[in-house]
Amino acid sequence: MASAPVLICRPGPRAAALAEAIASRGFAVEHGEAMALEALPETAEQRAAWLDFDQFRRVVVVSPFAAECLAEALDRYWPQLPVGIDYYAVGAATAEVLHRELGVRVHVPPAGGGDTSEALLGLGSLARLDEQKVLLAAGEGGRALLGETLAERGGRLTRLALYRRRLLDPDAAFAGRLATGDYRALVVTSGEILEHLARWCSRAALHQPLIVSSTRLATLAGTLGFRRPVVAAGATPATLAKAVAEADPERADVDHDDLEKG
Repeated sequence: MASAPVLICRPGPRAAALAEAIASRGFAVEHGEAMALEALPETAEQRAAWLDFDQFRRVVVVSPFAAECLAEALDRYWPQLPVGIDYYAVGAATAEVLHRELGVRVHVPPAGGGDTSEALLGLGSLARLDEQKVLLAAGEGGRALLGETLAERGGRLTRLALYRRRLLDPDAAFAGRLATGDYRALVVTSGEILEHLARWCSRAALHQPLIVSSTRLATLAGTLGFRRPVVAAGATPATLAKAVAEADPERADVDHDDLEKG
């Protein structure tokens, strides 16, 4: 088992950074495609929001891909960004995209709070919105907590779905790893992906280390039957790689061997 790989399934170009961070700690890495991110065609609602973008007081972005879609749209409509807008990101990776593409300062959850909607909502500047116009840039579906809370706090909310998530069945090699439990750890940062992959996980796989990025995901993992969730300090490549390194591979060997004997 010592030579078995760490499995990752992060969609999009961010998978490469995660693989590199884990590999830098001496682990083999295998990437499985479990989800595709697809930008949605521009709607009349989106176009109206882009044209009136200068009227928003706060812009909240939930994911790196949402940030990329937002930046691409603003590049078409606003060669020079309007001033007086505060930008917020659920996680550091999203903030990085906004800063890189738009050159803006971005508010993120407090250090140690995790990359979650709940942590972002803990910021004092989002406590009272007093009829301020708020844009929430997100994907289709997803958790409603962020938008509902911003509206409850007095924000005049516009929620735009900029992309869709499409689940993919794992290929034969990745499905084989999940069926046998022949891997060092599985890294998942999306509840949707976790529920999807659980369908292919054998009893042996459920006893292997599962690295997740929040306590919410760890709770979901428990309901799905995963026995060894490990909560990383966040969803960045560095924090996830650190959690992989801190997981106990020798214990995984014992669990797997006991299952084979049983």
